Amino acid sequence: MSDAKVQTPRRRRLQIPHVYVIILGIIALAAILTHFIPAGAFDRVEIAGRDTVVEGTYHPVDAHPATPWTALTAIYNGMIGASGIVFYIFIIGASFGVLRATGAIDAGVSAIAQKLRGREILFIPVFMTLFSLGGAMLGLAEESIMYIAILVPIAVALGYDSIVGAAVVLLGGSAGFTAAFMNPFTVGIAQGLAGLPIFSGIGLRITLWAVLLTLSTTFVMLYARRIKKDPARSVLWGADTLAEEIRTQSVGVAPVFTTRHKTVLLVLAATLVTLAVGVTAFGWFLPELSALFILMGILVGVIARLGANGTAEAFISGAREMVMGALVVGLAYGILVVFQDGRILDTLLVGLASAISALPGTVAAVGMFFVQGLISFLVPSGSGQAALTMPILAPLADMVGVTRQTAVLAYQLADGIGNMVFPTAGFFMASLAVARISWSKWVKWVWPLLLAQTIVAVLVIAIAHMIGYK
Repeated sequence: MSDAKVQTPRRRRLQIPHVYVIILGIIALAAILTHFIPAGAFDRVEIAGRDTVVEGTYHPVDAHPATPWTALTAIYNGMIGASGIVFYIFIIGASFGVLRATGAIDAGVSAIAQKLRGREILFIPVFMTLFSLGGAMLGLAEESIMYIAILVPIAVALGYDSIVGAAVVLLGGSAGFTAAFMNPFTVGIAQGLAGLPIFSGIGLRITLWAVLLTLSTTFVMLYARRIKKDPARSVLWGADTLAEEIRTQSVGVAPVFTTRHKTVLLVLAATLVTLAVGVTAFGWFLPELSALFILMGILVGVIARLGANGTAEAFISGAREMVMGALVVGLAYGILVVFQDGRILDTLLVGLASAISALPGTVAAVGMFFVQGLISFLVPSGSGQAALTMPILAPLADMVGVTRQTAVLAYQLADGIGNMVFPTAGFFMASLAVARISWSKWVKWVWPLLLAQTIVAVLVIAIAHMIGYK
């Protein structure tokens, strides 16, 4: 008999599926549900350019259950339906590919890191506050993707990881977007559809903004301090490819911050200012913003003397890095396509509303939050969710003794919190792709904060109901 030890096979660690696998699984589940949930629809009217349901008009329609073939075609149709944001993501990546090729970002980051030496932690609260104000007043979402490419290198240069850089943008913006004290694209639309004065009840939302921002900033700062002392405690330890690339490029003599670099960054700053003015004053959206970033790419290519071919190659290289994030948006939109083509989306909405109507006041108010969270997963557009749900939930709130203002509050909180975890949220997944952070790593890191925010949301909604929030 051999004396060799018998080796027992090692147990394989449970792996979280790739986000593409998760979304395809949800598409398959949605297709199955179309065979069991009755088909139905609301009448719709166009209000302020948005298809809005008419409360009380729900009626059965002919069933149209999905087949394996139509479920697969929903992926393509999802890509078409989300083509605006998909190509916007490609254009942002491409333009920043040209910007990176100039070396201006590396040189600028190095200069900023030198100035913040010994005060690195200030980077987090200052920028998170700025992004939260953008989310609260301008509704910045897709527009914030480009900032990831700027702030992740700064965070890495300051001794942090890619998650810190991404979180400054995403969690800072989310705190503002969730509180939304003057967000015209969520609260503004929802209050209009609910028959409330626009931006009424702002006092409570400003208080909520301060609480959510403090909670998010503290969470990121504690993590940043921890990994500053021990980089091995980073949730991305051994897998932070972007940070490793940035560190490798910065090894040796620090890049000289030349006049040409400064001119390139001035073009970037002018682009950001033009973006803010265009969005707020002229109602710019994806076509105009895409044109703005294409122009930026061309200008910085000329200023940096990359040449026509060099600029084009950098443009292609930048777009290539966005493939994963851009395609996941189209995949996620395929879920909505299955529900819409299967004619069960409105039935789901009616069923959820009926479940709420059977609950007592405070429980019904909190129930609206969780119902809106589920709908946010299916319809990740904040304005689209408002147009779909508020004409139904606002009258329902009257029936169960919940103020309409509280119903709007439940909607905005669910939409904002969901945007930071749901793989169906296109701009969120694209932002992770820019920072090269996997969805599973992000969820592993951020879930304690999301749990705390959910508890805060439930408490605030309960308080709003008890005080008759108007």
